[in-house]
Amino acid sequence: MKKIDLHIHTIPTISDSQFDFSIDAFKRYVAEANLDAVAVTNHDVFDRAQFREIKEALDITVFPGIEVNLEKGHVLIISDGSNLEDFEARTNLVSGKITQVGDSISVEELVKIFGDLGNYLVIPHYDKNPPIAGETLEKIKQYTTAGEVDSAKKFIRAIRDETKLTPVLFSDVRIKNDLTKLPTRQTFIDCGELTLHAIKSCLRDKAKVALSENDGNKLWQIFDNGQKLSTGLNILLGERSSGKTYTLDKISSTAENVKYIEQFSLVQKDEASYAREFKDDVERKRSCFIDEYLSGLKKVLDDIMHVDLGANGRQVEQYLATLLKSAEDADRRDAFSKTALFDEADFPVGQTNTLKELIESVRQVIENVEYKSIIEKHLEVESLKGLACELIELLWNKAIEDKKKMFVNGLVKDVKQRLKMRTSAVQVEDVDLYKVSMDRKRVERFTEIVEFLKREAVVSEESIQGFRVEARKEPFSGAGEIKDASGVKTAFSDAYKAYGDPYKYLRALLSNESLTRSELYKLFVKISYRILNSDGFEVSGGERSEFRLLQEITDAQKYDVLLIDEPESSFDNLFLKSDVNQILKEISKSMPVVVVTHNSTVGASVGADYLLYARKELEAGKPVYRLYSGYPTDKKLFSIDGKTISSHGIVMDSLEAGTDAYDGRRQRYEAIKH
Repeated sequence: MKKIDLHIHTIPTISDSQFDFSIDAFKRYVAEANLDAVAVTNHDVFDRAQFREIKEALDITVFPGIEVNLEKGHVLIISDGSNLEDFEARTNLVSGKITQVGDSISVEELVKIFGDLGNYLVIPHYDKNPPIAGETLEKIKQYTTAGEVDSAKKFIRAIRDETKLTPVLFSDVRIKNDLTKLPTRQTFIDCGELTLHAIKSCLRDKAKVALSENDGNKLWQIFDNGQKLSTGLNILLGERSSGKTYTLDKISSTAENVKYIEQFSLVQKDEASYAREFKDDVERKRSCFIDEYLSGLKKVLDDIMHVDLGANGRQVEQYLATLLKSAEDADRRDAFSKTALFDEADFPVGQTNTLKELIESVRQVIENVEYKSIIEKHLEVESLKGLACELIELLWNKAIEDKKKMFVNGLVKDVKQRLKMRTSAVQVEDVDLYKVSMDRKRVERFTEIVEFLKREAVVSEESIQGFRVEARKEPFSGAGEIKDASGVKTAFSDAYKAYGDPYKYLRALLSNESLTRSELYKLFVKISYRILNSDGFEVSGGERSEFRLLQEITDAQKYDVLLIDEPESSFDNLFLKSDVNQILKEISKSMPVVVVTHNSTVGASVGADYLLYARKELEAGKPVYRLYSGYPTDKKLFSIDGKTISSHGIVMDSLEAGTDAYDGRRQRYEAIKH
């Protein structure tokens, strides 16, 4: 197996922070990491003189390359090095096109610059930011032999998925003077002579690519001293003050995107404050549900906010008053007041929202990919396109017609104003009685909707590892609850007085300038959560901690590594065995997990994939913290410097307080049983 790292930076560019290159640091990295081949891949630039210096200084295979900003993603283009002058000339064209942050080139430009990409090793950012994805990936897929990922979790995920590219894990390191911590992200390939052609051939076969030399994809290197972890479930044992937490902290600082559940972090201290914190945490994580459940109310509010019944009433009163006055003065009307335009009403301008929504619905049916086969079985796509075109044409015609009406309305209004100035007759105030009537209906319907929402009911139930999260809707019981829901430091006592009348309450909220109108929908009904145990009762303090632990572990799926420090410090054995062990084992199938424990329920029953033992030893009168590791079935565990220790002894001491204590307990259990 050959160890390679084909993503290394030696020149700071606009895509990097400043650093000073060090050839000595490069030589140290190659030697201590035991690398067999590297590639120099700076951002959008290739320096032939520096490359020659590096190639001469290193006694391993060194490939020239460049990392190109390709359509907002990154891709490695690596040459065999047979013609450096030609490669430099091509990379200079890339440098000329990418001169500031945000610049990138297209696939077409990439092909025009480098010619046949089949002559190069093409490795896009795959499951790594910024990724090459979608259409861009499809365009270059015929030339790619592997995809770069940025964690062991993503490597394992890609290696198991037949539809994904062969994954490679590279350091992406900046070789600089102060390179104190060497990178641990490299890839092993089952390859003989390290030519570009041979590497490409290996990368086409996932069976020839691995995270470790002797253990395949079971282990991956975590520390620069060579220490490995399982890509599955790791159990870390050790006596007190032996360096277990130090090891977790070191893993956390070395790996990226780590979920670290520290000891006692989920255990309650002050009951009242913990209960509030727990409630806030649950509601925060489920705030999306509130937005989704109340989305209909939000849409209604957006419409009803513009309804002003008071203004409508005043308009109707003004209309009636002027109508009566005009009738009384009918026999005294002059030439100006007798013209047809004097009391002319405006042309009604129609609403096109329904038509727009209909067009959008048809468009979604046409463009839907997920249910395309079902849609085409019942509907002709060409007919749908014809319908969409006809509806769009109708919308255009309505828009033109409305513009004409608005133009004429403006002219009529101007004429009416001029006529009014030339006569003493009363002009009847214009009012849209249909709109006034519809506004009243809108308010009535709005009131019905809000009153329905206020009725107490369970609106959602979700089961999580034996617990049930229940969302309830109910009316607010006071101004304080509304204030909490708003998140704004303002008084709601006056508004709450009108809470029984949804429309008046809305007008009161609208008069408060400190409130964001788009957030008002959250202030009409209270959505609260209850966490129920398996018996259907609200959780106790200890059960709250159990629920939070399960949630934290479940949320770890979004991370690349999960670390847990002594979960038994906070929870009982039955919970650990039946819930925690089960979910840990399941998560470890898709990501590395490290658990520190002294408890046999976790340490012995969970079925670990790898065992680590932290130990403080005295050497020459000085304490030395050493880490031993191996598989659970190994008789001996080994340290990186070659020392060994009996695995049976340390397991018994760590989890059972020694063989004698274990035998004594076993005899007592047998006596109780019989």
